[in-house]
Amino acid sequence: MEPGKVERYICERASQGKGVFMGLIDPDKQSPDQALQLARRMEEGGADVVMLGGSIGAQGPVLEETAKLIKANVKLPLHIFPGNVGNVTPHADSLYFMSLLNSKNPYWIAGAQILGAPLVKQSGLEAIPTAYLIFEPGQTAGWVGEANLLPREKPDLAVAYALAAQYLGMRFAILESGSGAPEPVPVEMVRAIRKATALKVVVAGGVRTPEQARALVEAGAACIHVGTSLEADGGVERIRGFARAIHLE
Repeated sequence: MEPGKVERYICERASQGKGVFMGLIDPDKQSPDQALQLARRMEEGGADVVMLGGSIGAQGPVLEETAKLIKANVKLPLHIFPGNVGNVTPHADSLYFMSLLNSKNPYWIAGAQILGAPLVKQSGLEAIPTAYLIFEPGQTAGWVGEANLLPREKPDLAVAYALAAQYLGMRFAILESGSGAPEPVPVEMVRAIRKATALKVVVAGGVRTPEQARALVEAGAACIHVGTSLEADGGVERIRGFARAIHLE
């Protein structure tokens, strides 16, 4: 499967020697109107992609209405970070088609993907083949996904998972600490995976400051997810601070 429009956009921006700022909105944590206002601030502040996703509750009518509003009013690509089959909506541009490789439950490795694949095709969504790796502490994502959490101090183990993902044909790898984690994966983890593979490294969970984001991009991360931090304080100037750091300005 050849890369689609959104994946090419992400890769092109990453190839310019800077990171891609992906702002995450959980539709379950605010009304569709509030989510739209946050998405607009993300666009004004310099984010590259707006994402919708959440481990619990980010589906059904609230997801549909939120996606419709943002798609109609914001020009940035609208990308889905799915927590399950119910997160598929035709009112977005693309989604991570991802496998939680370190889950103890086969459902999260291939079961949800088999159930969701026909929905993705029917929706016309661009699917980006992605490995999802959950690290300590894992938070809600780790609990829901029944993850055998990857230790933060074992980059060689994470590299083995990432290499397996590459050989299986995946092009992105999300290194997830869990929404609300006290800190993201270590920069050494990013360096190790980036050195050993050709995967686009995405860091999710625990990115609380622009300084953390910059360090991760300098270590080789292609994309940085910022969500909880912006839901708590998503003013335009704060968003601009993350944008400048991720873009290495």
